[in-house]
Amino acid sequence: QVQLVESGGGLAQAGGSLRLSCATSGRTFRNYNMGWFRQAPGKERELVAAIKWSGDSTHYVDSVKGRFTISRDNAKNTMYLQMNSLKPEDTAVYLCAASVVWLGTRRYEYDYWGQGTQVTVSS
Repeated sequence: QVQLVESGGGLAQAGGSLRLSCATSGRTFRNYNMGWFRQAPGKERELVAAIKWSGDSTHYVDSVKGRFTISRDNAKNTMYLQMNSLKPEDTAVYLCAASVVWLGTRRYEYDYWGQGTQVTVSS
């Protein structure tokens, strides 16, 4: 069993930055590929960024490339999402998820989910 808890969300102005964290319990964090998803009202949940269990491969959706950076610290059982140059369209609930599948984009491909943290970007 893996429990995921997100933190670091909040209100930011356009052009600003936020850093999200996803703290996990258990000793098996290093066995999982991790992803950050986001879901805005009325929109489908989308994979924003993913990082392989080893940390040596990452993936970003085109809309955040060059602005967001995903990373993980297996010693601390924690994953991060550094979000820079934020835009109003980044406003959403951000959720972290763990999967044995690499680059899964669908909910059912992820075994564990956090409860989400709200990110709101004002113009």
